[in-house]
Amino acid sequence: MKSQPKTAMKIFQSDAMQRIMAFSALIVIFIGFSIASPYFRTFDNFVGILLATAVNGILALGATFVIITAGIDLSVGTGMTFSAVMTGVFITNMGIPVWIGILGGVLAGALVGLVNGVLISKMKIPPFIATLGMLYVTKGLSLVISDLKPIYFNDTPMFREIAMGSLLGKIFPGFEIPNAVLVLFGAAILANIILTRTILGRYTFALGSNIEATRLSGVNVAGWLMAVYTLAGVFTGIGGVVMAARLNSAQPALGAGYELDAIAAVVIGGTSLSGGEGSILGTVIGAFIISTLTNGLRIMAVPQEWQLVVTGTIVIMAVFLDIVRRRK
Repeated sequence: MKSQPKTAMKIFQSDAMQRIMAFSALIVIFIGFSIASPYFRTFDNFVGILLATAVNGILALGATFVIITAGIDLSVGTGMTFSAVMTGVFITNMGIPVWIGILGGVLAGALVGLVNGVLISKMKIPPFIATLGMLYVTKGLSLVISDLKPIYFNDTPMFREIAMGSLLGKIFPGFEIPNAVLVLFGAAILANIILTRTILGRYTFALGSNIEATRLSGVNVAGWLMAVYTLAGVFTGIGGVVMAARLNSAQPALGAGYELDAIAAVVIGGTSLSGGEGSILGTVIGAFIISTLTNGLRIMAVPQEWQLVVTGTIVIMAVFLDIVRRRK
């Protein structure tokens, strides 16, 4: 008889239960707005929610790895902008072939992540300070490299198809889902494989659970931390390419605030800020919760300032529930 409460408690504390709770919250939000407004449940609005989730979701995937290690990355928003600007420089200014330019943009994001990893693991700068500094560095570099002006991709129309084209629409006429959504789900599948089926994923959890014990086990902690932040930078670079393709331009002043949405998606999805716990599926659900909530509140004509209040309250509640769960 005594084993039943213990078993129930273990289930409650499991990652699976966290994902179920997050998904249940998403369903409740979705149903609530569908009842409140007929405009919310239109196909075009669903597509809008998917598109709004794409970039934030991709950024949140990389942030998941970092937060599982008990770290933080405040540079994902401006890092995304830097990657977009570099993509524009390669494709538009230098005339490099589109796919090579896209690779260059992703590598620019990876470089930002690598520098973060070196600052944190080698120079022992706290993640908050290191990535805050990188936030300003990448923001400044984006403005300097672009000469304060947007870089357009008008001469390469195929570039915009990366985000706004519809491969599914060509296969299934009338089912016009933007390619940016496919990029999100493809990136999520890749991230999940890395987190759950590779040595990098195992060490990501180990670093967040007990970094000192991991070091004493003979693991190259500094090297794996750099790998984690570099991987996060790769997803930041992908997000930058998708954002540039969506806007058909690289906007050097864009990016501020995206890091907060990415971190919020990770936390709402059940990843613990204390490290050692988290999942890619939970992060994707968290990203959809944020975009669905924002979309629904906008349709209900709720002022933007109150939208921010609601989102912030949900993040605080998610962190509080994680603290309560850990105490139990």
